[in-house]
Amino acid sequence: MPIPILTALVYFTLALLFYTIGVLSEKYSKLLKAWHLFFFWLGLIADTLGTNYVMSISGGLTYSFHTLTGALGLLLMLVHTVWATYVISTNQTKQITIFHKFSFTVWLIWLIPYFTGFFFGMVK
Repeated sequence: MPIPILTALVYFTLALLFYTIGVLSEKYSKLLKAWHLFFFWLGLIADTLGTNYVMSISGGLTYSFHTLTGALGLLLMLVHTVWATYVISTNQTKQITIFHKFSFTVWLIWLIPYFTGFFFGMVK
């Protein structure tokens, strides 16, 4: 496997690992905690680095199902992480107890571009 592709795969897999730890641990505890933010931010950073890296080696955006769902997933991840940071920093008790529902939905949507990229990459 070429090094540039391997590098992108590492970034995206780190994003999957970090984001999954944050989202699933929040889902099982049913409370948004400050340490979940750490993993949300790490996942967002890794996904952003992977996206920027792929765009730099591929010469820019190509419009496809994967690109559209990837952009949506990254945008939702950003909104989710910023909103979680706001909820924790303002100590919104009700939001802290129901936020995991939003987190899980965003995570499921984010998995679509992760796996389509993984499978499309295998076919090439």
